[in-house]
Amino acid sequence: MQEKTPPPDAVPDEPAAEPGQVEVVPRPAGESAPDGPFHPDPITDMEQRRREAGVTDQLPFGLLGRPLGRFNPFSLGFTGALGVIVALLLFEAVQSAKHVLLLILVSLFLAVGLNPAVERLVRVGLSRGKSVGLVFLAVLLFFTAFGWALVPPIVTEISHFAGEIPTYLTQLQNNRQIAEWDTKYKLLEKAQEKLSESDFQKNVADWALSVGKGTLSAIFNTFTVLILTLYFLAGLPQIKMFFYRFTPRSRRARVALLGDEILDQIGNYVGGAFTVATIAGISAYLFLAIAGVPYAAALSLIVALTGLIPMVGATIGGVLVTIVGFLTGLPEGIACAVFFVVYQQLENYLISPRIMERSVDVQPAVTVVAALIGGALMGVIGALLAIPTAAAISLIIREVVLPRQDAK
Repeated sequence: MQEKTPPPDAVPDEPAAEPGQVEVVPRPAGESAPDGPFHPDPITDMEQRRREAGVTDQLPFGLLGRPLGRFNPFSLGFTGALGVIVALLLFEAVQSAKHVLLLILVSLFLAVGLNPAVERLVRVGLSRGKSVGLVFLAVLLFFTAFGWALVPPIVTEISHFAGEIPTYLTQLQNNRQIAEWDTKYKLLEKAQEKLSESDFQKNVADWALSVGKGTLSAIFNTFTVLILTLYFLAGLPQIKMFFYRFTPRSRRARVALLGDEILDQIGNYVGGAFTVATIAGISAYLFLAIAGVPYAAALSLIVALTGLIPMVGATIGGVLVTIVGFLTGLPEGIACAVFFVVYQQLENYLISPRIMERSVDVQPAVTVVAALIGGALMGVIGALLAIPTAAAISLIIREVVLPRQDAK
């Protein structure tokens, strides 16, 4: 069969442009030919826009373009600016929610500290839910006993002082020395003028309002911490597993072992601190009851509560009780001062070291430095959290950082 030869003036068909490939369109007659082929502007020519974008039935908006380089000046500048903005927003958010975050931190710390007691009850045979309920009930009973022992004496003393104010004023007026000073300096007259001023009354009202707000805030914060502690204590195993899963699978076992050890040390520290504080409170109650100092139960609870503060807690509690002892009588005050000086030495050199050496593995110098730094940063709460935090950091340094340095 003979093949047909195309005529000499026939032009072969050009292959269709592939998606994403720019099609060269002949320039219309009469236009001057530039140095290159003519390309319609995709902004004004819809067909050229579709051709250049590589539009197909499956890709109605065309092919993806090449990504910008990692070291493109625009990418670097935009990423850096965006990082600064996000950092500032996070800082502002943390500052705004600082109070709430502090309550969450304290609640989590208490939950970790109470977890060893829950684990002991679970090993006895109780379910975790019942164990959490019993431990939390004990905490509620402690706070109830503290309020029952502290609030009624304070209310009684305030009422007694308010009822004795006229007697105190009469005694002041009949005192010879006060009468001479009043004649010379007009003390009572100036005092009455000061009391009758509207600014003084307004300041007293503002002070009473601030005290009321502070009391309500303290009650609300205590209630919030208790509720959060209950939730954290009930879900502590799930919380641990959730955070452990953020680590790579190849390192998850070691991270879990280190994390469990850190949590155990925190729990042991809290248990040891409560044990030392309980011994201090019981010892103070027995002494105050024998010495005849009023409100022995309330004062002993104050000693136990301040005993939880590292380094200075026992001193603060002893000073407060000694002041009450001197207000009761000179012999009682001297007896209180002698007792708390002797007891603090026993606690520092006998009771606390034996209990705490089995709780946290931290050098004494590190403990002091950590408590000072924590107190400077976050006050009393920072001092409480500083020692277990130092124990966790020392464990990580000993088990992770130093072995890597030795392996180099």
